Order: sequence, then structure tokens, then C-alpha cells
Amino acid sequence: MLSVFDHGGPPPCPAPFNLAAHVLGRAPTLGARTALSVVHDDAAQNWSYSELEAAVRGTGTGLLRAGLAPGDIALMRLGNSVDFPIAYLGAIAVGVIPVPTSAQLTADEVGALIADLKPAVVLRDPSVASLKAPSGPREIGLEDLAAMRSLPACGYDLGDPNRMAYVVYTSGTSGKPRAVAHAHRAIWARQMMMTGWYGLTAQDRLLHAGAFNWTYTLGTGLMDPWTMGATALIPAAGTPIAELPVRLRQHRATIFAAAPGVYRRMLNQNDSFELPDLRHGLSAGEKLSETLRATWRQVTGREVYEAFGMSECSTFISACPNRPAPPGRLGTPQPGRRIAIVDDSGPVPRGAPGVIAVDHRDPGLMLTYLNAPDEMAARMRDGWFLTGDQGVMEDDDQITYLGRADDMMNAGGYRVSPLEVEAALSACPGLDQIAVAEVEVKNDTHIIVGFYTAQAPLDVGTLKSFAAEHLARYKQPRDYVALNSLPAGANGKVLRRALPALYPRKPR
Repeated sequence: MLSVFDHGGPPPCPAPFNLAAHVLGRAPTLGARTALSVVHDDAAQNWSYSELEAAVRGTGTGLLRAGLAPGDIALMRLGNSVDFPIAYLGAIAVGVIPVPTSAQLTADEVGALIADLKPAVVLRDPSVASLKAPSGPREIGLEDLAAMRSLPACGYDLGDPNRMAYVVYTSGTSGKPRAVAHAHRAIWARQMMMTGWYGLTAQDRLLHAGAFNWTYTLGTGLMDPWTMGATALIPAAGTPIAELPVRLRQHRATIFAAAPGVYRRMLNQNDSFELPDLRHGLSAGEKLSETLRATWRQVTGREVYEAFGMSECSTFISACPNRPAPPGRLGTPQPGRRIAIVDDSGPVPRGAPGVIAVDHRDPGLMLTYLNAPDEMAARMRDGWFLTGDQGVMEDDDQITYLGRADDMMNAGGYRVSPLEVEAALSACPGLDQIAVAEVEVKNDTHIIVGFYTAQAPLDVGTLKSFAAEHLARYKQPRDYVALNSLPAGANGKVLRRALPALYPRKPR
């Protein structure tokens, strides 16, 4: 039996279609119901569905009056505020193509994106870095964007669901960030996540811990709840992670979504949790360790369901309330997805490792990498889009995640997943966080090294003894390095590629 999951695709996306119109499709009937709450200590800034729709469609009108036209690109340099999703959906409503970016980017980094995209306009909060050169594209500032919300409602730019709707940036295989172009149909594909991951209903109050300008937050935290008619809760900018349990309780959150690092820090900074309204948690962005999942379950009495996805295709493998994943497993392909585990010859037998691949017909798959069509072509093989991540599909469709193909380590001729080693070592007493990487200590000599954070440096002998109890010899790190923090990207993912440069000494 081959590692192929194909029980038929989802219903076709209707045409004509507009992503923003789909997200706000329930607004006319929900009216005064709360769509968004930006939650503070003991208060909230609330937006009803009527207010949200009026602000989005007014912004669409304002962008057209500012001289933009369907197909124009708008680079978004906005902070962690409600301005972000309103401008994002307002642009899409009238066919302008928004490009959300992290507020943490430097001016030089923004300059590189502008050179790549050649946007017609930059939507900018003056407190967020942008291109320093006076020759950059024109800007529309926060005051002008806010004023647009009171303008008459725009009509929706309806058309082919396969036309471009928005662009996000991701790390390219060349090391250069790549512009990932998505179609309007991408939002239609997300319906497979509603039951295949979230268990989301119109009665839910979903609190996402991420910033507005993170695509995980835009999708899972905002657009999906609005599509379903639920209420989206977002902590006010600057909310400490230690206070998130209080926000969850105060604002009666029923679903919590965050990256694994947020769950870890919440558990490290809180002794107890009282979450009577919470049904379950959601995790994505990086691999959730089994130890962390078990600790969260023990402390809160609630399950956390993990999902795997990428900027090119959102999430498509996940656990869910109706089908929890066994220990060590990631989950199953969501109903409606076509997923395979492949090697150079095609789909591999069940139980064999290979590259996780998505069928080219998946409505959530990107259109292309802008200005890098060769990179897109290089990732297609016999109708499958290669994610670059390794996995194993079992007979029950459950998938074990083995890590990025380029993160895989070689120990004495054996290929070792860093996730397997990290999962085993994360239970070592005294460790806060650990990541492992292959390090070249001299020409043609590579070892596995564990990089960790802890309240105090641990004895290397103790770490090695623990590893010897839980891992085969070839999987055990030969050395360990204590760090103040592990290198991470803007979205909190550990940057394993940055670890080898932090190794200071010869192996013991």
C-alpha cells in the first residue's frame, strides 16, 4: 500500500469569487454580534460584524480613490493593531494585492522586498521601519487609512478564484526570501481546517496569541473565525505571555491558538491554570514536542491539537477533536486533501520515510513564487508539490513528522531527525528548551550537538547519561552548549541553521 491519501477533493470554489467577500459573508446577518475583541487587562476593544464590514469596505473605497487599481501591489508596514486586518481585507475586497510583512523587519530588509516586488504603494505606520531612500514608493499613513473606514462601502471585485489575491514572504531554498503568491481560492481551501483541525463553530471565542501581522494569526486567529461567524480574540499589543491565562479566563475563550514556544513559556511562568470555558488548544508554526503537549494536558486538563503546514499551502495535516493523534504522531491529512509521502521514484510504501507532498490541485496551494518560477518548478514532481519536510504515513493515515529535509543530521551514516532527539531530551530535568544540530568540528568530521537553555548550566556528564538512557548511541549528542536563548525567527521558530556557528569548542 502506497503512502497516498486521496479520498476525493473538496467542492470546487464558486465563481465569481472574492476572498474578502467570503470572509465577511455572514456580516449582513450577524450585524451587532462581536466579530473582534482586542482584549486588555479587564476591558476589550470590540468590533461588531457590521462595524468590521463597514471599515473593510470603506477602506476598499479609499484605496480606489487614492488611485490604486486591481492588480496593484500594496506592501503592508503596519504594527500589531486592528489597522492591519482591516487594510488587508480592504485591499483584497477591491482587487489590490496586499503583502503583509513583520513589523520587525529593518529598513534594509524592507528595501530588498520593495526592489523585488515594486509595489504601487506602502501602507505604513510611521513607527514601523520602511525604506529610507526618498525614491521609494508612495506611502499611505495610518491617519489616512483610518479616515477611509467611514467612506461608502466598496463593491467587491469578483472574478476568477484562481487570480492572485495576496502575497506572503517565506524562506526560499536559495536562502533568499521568496514572495509566495496566493489565489482568492486559498480561503475556500481553509474550510477543510474547520473540522479537520479546529473543531470551530459559530459559538466559539478563539484567542490567538500571535501578532496581527503574522499569517498564522491572520488566518487561524481572524479570517477563519469570521468566516464561521465566531468571535476572534486578540491580546492587546504588549501583553506579557505570563498574563495570557488570565486573558483566556477573563474573556471566556473556548479555543486557544499559539506557537509551541508560547505554550512552553506560559507553563514556565504559571503554576496553575483556571480555564473553565476552554475546550482545547491549537498549535502550529513548529513541531510541538510530546513532553510539552503532555504537560499542557496535565496542567490544564485540556488537549492541544497540532497542525502542519507552510506558507505555500497553509495547514493540511492535523489532529482534531474528532481524531486526536497518538503520542509521537502529527495527525492525518485533512478530509478533502490529497497528500503523499514520496521519494525520487514517486510515492513510497506505507511506513517508509520520504518527503511530504501536496497534490498540485489543492485549492490552498500557492500560484507561484513571484520572480522565481524556476524555484516553483523545482519543487514540483509528477503532479506533487514537495514541501521539503520528511514524514512517514502509517496504514491508519497517521503521519509522523521527521523534520525538514535540510535539518536531517548524519551520524555515522545514519540519518537522524533532530525532532526525535529533541523530543527525547526535552524531558531531562533542569532543561527549559533544547535544539540539536549537526556540527562540523574538523574537516569531514561531524557530530550532533545539543544547544539548550536552562536556569543554570547543567553538567555535560548528566546530559550525556540522560541521553544514553533514552537514545541509541548514534543519536546521542556528543557535546552540549548552554545558551541564554535559542536563535529564533520573527515567528518564534528555532533557527537550526544558526546553531552550528554557536558551537565554541572541540567535542569531549
